[in-house]
Amino acid sequence: MNESRKEGFMKKVDAYMADRYNFNGAEIEGVMQSGLRKPVMKGPIAILPNGVSSYEDFNNMTADEIKQKDVFPYKPLAHPIHSTAHMVFPDEWNEVHPEHNRMDMDHDFPDEYLPEFPAPLFLTTYKELGDVSNGKEITITNYWELFNGLLTPEQMEGLKELLRPSPTTWFNQTTHRITKAPSAGGACFSCHVNGHTNAAFELAPDARPNLARLRVETPTMRGNYNLQLLASKRSVRSMDHFAEIEEYFDGDPMMQQAIGPRAHQKQVANRMGDFNSIIDFPPAPKLGPLGKLLKEKANEQELRGESLFWGKAMCSQCHSGPEFVDDYMHDLQVERFYHGRPEGPIKTFALRGIKDSPPYLHDGRCPTLHDAVEFFNIILELDLNTKEKEDLVAYLLCL
Repeated sequence: MNESRKEGFMKKVDAYMADRYNFNGAEIEGVMQSGLRKPVMKGPIAILPNGVSSYEDFNNMTADEIKQKDVFPYKPLAHPIHSTAHMVFPDEWNEVHPEHNRMDMDHDFPDEYLPEFPAPLFLTTYKELGDVSNGKEITITNYWELFNGLLTPEQMEGLKELLRPSPTTWFNQTTHRITKAPSAGGACFSCHVNGHTNAAFELAPDARPNLARLRVETPTMRGNYNLQLLASKRSVRSMDHFAEIEEYFDGDPMMQQAIGPRAHQKQVANRMGDFNSIIDFPPAPKLGPLGKLLKEKANEQELRGESLFWGKAMCSQCHSGPEFVDDYMHDLQVERFYHGRPEGPIKTFALRGIKDSPPYLHDGRCPTLHDAVEFFNIILELDLNTKEKEDLVAYLLCL
């Protein structure tokens, strides 16, 4: 039944997304993601509601007016099948891994607006090597060949565990699944490809019942060594702890008992954390050692954007330090602008390497950096003009 309904269902999903976004394929000229295989897309592409002629109109409207007129362009995105939920992988991943192709739905974003696949992997221990994956997807079958001699034994064991598939609530060997054929399940690196992300989405593990859960995009693992907070809405304070609790991501321990839980021992989770702790950000050649632009390398627009970042745009209120993040949760109170359930405090996302991690916000409602700037201009009532927004995006591309 799911197979026969999928085509019709995805037409509705695609129509909904087309009503919200103009996926026009426009690129930022000359700007590529760090692996140099995919361009960074240009925005904003959120479609303005009737009665709003330009994004600048929001500078003249209060939160109450935007809510009353129901014209907020960045309402939350839901999981298209919220009741079943679970991971939804992008098309370019499913082409290589057909075992993750769901019988009931596909990803709702075009591949052009997602991270490059496979993403490059940078290590804190071998900065001089650049992308240690050599442009390959790291898998359970090639990791030893790629990393033998580079990793300590514990890191090598941790990487193996991050790559090892195990049954999940809906990807498994039983008849309780959403794939046509049985599968071995998923691994950490099924979503966090090469320690980054392929923008697979799921429901956040933080709340129940299912309908109260928020859609979440897969965050990058880059730079986790420097973070104090490792979950969207919970105070998870160590990478090994996160490796332990992740096996109940979709949430039912009784179901896990039936399909075969990972049941990591503490020493195994520690080793997963050991590898996680050496995944670095991509190079940022225009940034100096204190995270400020090098004036001899940055252009005038980028320098103007930096001034806005630390000044009028107030980005640095939450994004500071070596990772451009404060390691706090913040409640943006977005419900001031639309009729809907408050989402509450959510962890701030690090901005280092941000051009590699579209779409933006926890649920991906901002497909481009331009959309993210428009979102914050509205909700923080910054009164930025068009030129200032472009300057800010130019700076973000340097991070």
